[in-house]
Amino acid sequence: MNTNKNPGITRREFFRSGVLLGSAVAVSGIYQTGAAAHEIRHPVAHFKVSCAAYSYRKYLKSGEMNLFDFINRCVDMDIDAVELTSYYFPEKITNAYLNELKRKTFLHGLDISGTAIANNFCVPPGEKRDKEIEHVKKWIDYAAGFSAPCIRIFAGNPEKGVSQSQAIQWSADAIKTCLDYAGKRGVFLALENHGGIVARAAVLKTICDKVGFHPWFGVNLDTGNFRTDPYGDMQLIAPYAITVQVKDWVTAPDGKTRQEANLKKVLDILRAANYRGYLALEYEGKEDPKTGVPKWIARLKEEAYK
Repeated sequence: MNTNKNPGITRREFFRSGVLLGSAVAVSGIYQTGAAAHEIRHPVAHFKVSCAAYSYRKYLKSGEMNLFDFINRCVDMDIDAVELTSYYFPEKITNAYLNELKRKTFLHGLDISGTAIANNFCVPPGEKRDKEIEHVKKWIDYAAGFSAPCIRIFAGNPEKGVSQSQAIQWSADAIKTCLDYAGKRGVFLALENHGGIVARAAVLKTICDKVGFHPWFGVNLDTGNFRTDPYGDMQLIAPYAITVQVKDWVTAPDGKTRQEANLKKVLDILRAANYRGYLALEYEGKEDPKTGVPKWIARLKEEAYK
């Protein structure tokens, strides 16, 4: 049974936005109209399991581990990919360092599912926004350098006194400013439902609609970040998802506390949306990540590979 609460749009329909099938030219499975192009996605879901470096933040922040140590742990867990969170890169990032990340993952049979950065686009045009855009473009270059196909970005948090509608417009405008550059470098920008103005699924959807169709844009669905109706909001946003971060928890019905995530329910929502892509575990459990992460990876693999 299709559990999608938004039957007016399917995953395939989202990726075919703006496509006039009657007049489009099919080239190697790609339909094109104007500047927009997207592959027509297969209607059957397919998952690859990844792990976000953020899961080991306790050790990466302290310096006890680095990203190469993290990659070794992912090899031991026998997963498909790694998400190399930007927070744990060295202060000075060189081409040699990026190449070594690419070499290490390739020789160990791992994809790089993406990277994740912090930014705030809820600022007006001017110096602050220019710096945020410059930061995103810098990481687009880094991502291209170590073959990360996707960057998780934020909408941000507005200052006091800024209306939600204004913050939404500023965020959408800033994202649009970055997208053509991202496309030239071959890197997707994926907007996460990460608190702030996108704490509610409806607002995230509004920003996506304002950005409009772009072949290098979509949503990074974080399964732990919706508060009022977690599974219902996942259903609403799943058709927009181009990458997914899976948390080990969701918000409980009281809207305040956490409860263990129902992985079957989460993945059934993604299957109903025909999602094909990475599931990157973002572990936030109480158990030490050195033992807790492998347990949750095993559970995620069991459900994903059914």
